[in-house]
Amino acid sequence: MSRFIQAARLTLGNEGQRLNVLGDNQRVILTGKDTGGLYALIENFNPPGIGIPLHLHHNEDETFHVLEGEVEFQIGVETITANTGTTVYLPRNTPHAFTIVGDRPAKMLIMLMPAGLEKYFEELSQLPSGESPNMEEVMAISARYGIELLFGPEYALV
Repeated sequence: MSRFIQAARLTLGNEGQRLNVLGDNQRVILTGKDTGGLYALIENFNPPGIGIPLHLHHNEDETFHVLEGEVEFQIGVETITANTGTTVYLPRNTPHAFTIVGDRPAKMLIMLMPAGLEKYFEELSQLPSGESPNMEEVMAISARYGIELLFGPEYALV
């Protein structure tokens, strides 16, 4: 459990809330409650093949820092491969997706500014796992948090 030291916040070792968000393994390290709403900090750790579909955030900027492994990012209609040490900053309203690639798991730190999206991940983690998600339910939850899932030929890689 995180601890307060005066006005500071301390999360030790592997503490934090662990979530499986439709197959995406996360550890919520700091929430908006911890940071006065400024940001949330999440550790993401997944095997190759796991990814998040193309989407955009209307309310948050998002920063990914690759700690281990190799991650392929789609940003708009371009694709980049981010290796260990790479940082990817995505301002709100930037279409993006990612997939863990290569032959080993990847670990990333993800900062969401302002905080709040950690509640979205917690809500999605409550959906049944091990089966295809009910996309109508996923889209309804996403819309409540200002997340737009993007499908269609206009978003295809060229």
